[in-house]
Amino acid sequence: MKIYNTMTRQKEELQTITPNEVKIYACGPTVYNFIHIGNARPICVFDTFRRYLEYRGYKVTFVQNFTDIDDKIIKRANEENSDYLTVSEKYIAEYKKDAKGLNVREASVHPRATENVQQIIDMVKTLEDKGYAYSTEYGDVYFRTNKFKEYGKLSHQPLEDLEAGARIQIGETKEDPMDFALWKGAKPGEPSWDSPWGKGRPGWHIECSTMAKRYLGETIDIHCGGQDLVFPHHENEIAQSECCNGVPFAHYWMHNGYINVDNRKMSKSLNNFFTVRDVAEKYGYEPIRYLMLSSHYRSPINYSVDIIEQCKAALERLYNCRDDLKFLMENSVSGEKDGEDKIKEILLKNKEDFITAMDDDFNTADGITALFELARDINTNVSAKTNPSKELCEFALNLYNELANVLGLLYVEKDTVEDDVQTLIEQRNAARKNKDWALADKIRDELKARGITIKDTPNGTIIV
Repeated sequence: MKIYNTMTRQKEELQTITPNEVKIYACGPTVYNFIHIGNARPICVFDTFRRYLEYRGYKVTFVQNFTDIDDKIIKRANEENSDYLTVSEKYIAEYKKDAKGLNVREASVHPRATENVQQIIDMVKTLEDKGYAYSTEYGDVYFRTNKFKEYGKLSHQPLEDLEAGARIQIGETKEDPMDFALWKGAKPGEPSWDSPWGKGRPGWHIECSTMAKRYLGETIDIHCGGQDLVFPHHENEIAQSECCNGVPFAHYWMHNGYINVDNRKMSKSLNNFFTVRDVAEKYGYEPIRYLMLSSHYRSPINYSVDIIEQCKAALERLYNCRDDLKFLMENSVSGEKDGEDKIKEILLKNKEDFITAMDDDFNTADGITALFELARDINTNVSAKTNPSKELCEFALNLYNELANVLGLLYVEKDTVEDDVQTLIEQRNAARKNKDWALADKIRDELKARGITIKDTPNGTIIV
């Protein structure tokens, strides 16, 4: 199995620290708002990567953090006349709801920054004792970037180029513009913890270094996240971790590409900013997951209404194949027939293609292609026309589900869908009864977006 290593800029054979075990750290969300579709990409991509590693026989320890104390969280708490804990708890719950909708499995550990403050303080103190960090009169502690001679090795930028864009913000007393905060002295009204430098709170970068060390060890197999984290976040993690621990931080670095909206960078100022919840309410969660896997993880992808509808239609074709197989299996007769071994070989060739694609830097796009080719071969060779045995139907169905499950697709059961649709119809009948025409129209449009046409009758709303 080969994966592209951002550090070396080339594909490398995966060789783990402990044979048949993989330790992965994935940067998680800062929990001050609903996750947007850009956040959904690393969440879905690296969940699928974890699934594939397990499919190939690895024992995976997957750690994904929650940053639950941060400037953005404090700002949101002030806006809501609340506190950081209430805000972070609220949006961790909302994240979990969206993650479940996207069929993302819970991490082995979901550590929070505030649960690791003492470990963060210990790491900062070690860096200070080694001369890599210094404190200021305001209780801030900074990392001396120029003391780490390899700084810039992940982003492949020499320190001189990075320094050119650096500046000291108002209120900062850094020795050098490139130095970054490990610990922030308390400001009035902000949450804080006791430390050797006075009351304060962790810097952003130090959180991940500390949690990776605590839950995975000083050196981990794979560190992953979005491309936007290469610099400065991951660059800073490397610097502080390797200076503190004296060993390499991670053997492999994986980064997913950006997501654009209608071929433009997603931005609130451009009014093209969408949360996962926004999109899921119109199209469901599964088309979002499909979109995130439909291109190679390192390539940029584009979100648009047309594309998400194409994803929805593609999933429907995959579901149709599985539904037909289930029906055939329930209505077929036991007793394998001549020629069915040859059909099994044809179907298994798609599994080989799937593994080849996924082994080559985790190419989910070609993995999905292999799943569609399996569907095509099933439709050709295991259909009502060919009158297959129950055993062949079961073999095909199990193989089909096996590959789909690795991708985390085809997880919505039909009865769940039908229950959901029926609930919406009942809500619409109630809205019409209460003459809430705006809500009735909204529900009708939502059902239409999901490919369901309804008709209002004297006896209520029905599906046509």
